[in-house]
Amino acid sequence: MSKPLYLVTGAAGFVGRHLVEYLSAEGYRLRAMVRRDSQADSLRDLVEDVVIADLQKPDTLAAAVDGVSGVYHVAALFRQEGLGDEVFRAINAEGVQHMLDASIAAGVKRFVHCSTNGVHSDIENPPADETAPFRPGDIYQQTKLEGEQIAMRYFEEGRIPGVVLRPTMIYGPGDDRTLKLFRMIAKGRFFYVGKGMALTHWVDVRDLAVAFKLAMEAENINAEAFLIGGRSYHPLRENARDIAELLGVREPWLHIPVAPMMTLAHLTEIICKPLGVEPPLFRRRVAFFLKHRAYDISKAKRMLG
Repeated sequence: MSKPLYLVTGAAGFVGRHLVEYLSAEGYRLRAMVRRDSQADSLRDLVEDVVIADLQKPDTLAAAVDGVSGVYHVAALFRQEGLGDEVFRAINAEGVQHMLDASIAAGVKRFVHCSTNGVHSDIENPPADETAPFRPGDIYQQTKLEGEQIAMRYFEEGRIPGVVLRPTMIYGPGDDRTLKLFRMIAKGRFFYVGKGMALTHWVDVRDLAVAFKLAMEAENINAEAFLIGGRSYHPLRENARDIAELLGVREPWLHIPVAPMMTLAHLTEIICKPLGVEPPLFRRRVAFFLKHRAYDISKAKRMLG
């Protein structure tokens, strides 16, 4: 009897690629789903086949889920300037429903959906667990919440079994976003907005891959959400200090007041967006220095191991 086949959507992305690499090394039979032919070649040695499909085109999804036992749904539109809210909603919310409907039609047995800690956004009384209020702070977080709620409704109604994972701040090999932080510290260009005491909670993308596998294997668990993070959280100043120490450079020292930076960011957005120019400074980037992101991961420890 052959091993079951699993689908990873968004397999060309940062998280999806690491998940494919991990599951492949564990001996899983895999199919990768990507949007473009150009994304397929680097995955072919890791999977049985690659399917080109688009969450905005439901008729393309049947080939992706055909013969599949479980779906790891990682594909999403992350923060990207120049796209309207309707594009985020089409992919991060409606696309989830399209993927679920295709999976049900194909007889898929289990669905693990990747959401984000951002559905909680700023945590008033850290650490937060999965019952914390939803407070999405931008269109990405809002549409990820909508997608999670669609998935949870399907799970609760018994249409297909599955769970939701809410990863904390993801980092690891190949992460260009976090690389910017390292580069700025390395070059002595990193500064704080405010005191730098906002709590940060990271998870290594390779640990997150393990969490996905555990969630798929936990067939007795349905319609639950899990925050997936590292074992501890720290103030941003500690993160920056540790990075500087590892790089052998001076610890960041400059602190800029919050109010003028937030005003400047707002003005930059007002000026640049109508011109179709990506603003050099966003309010959400300023908010990175202010929002607490610290979580209690005991539920995932207890139920997923």
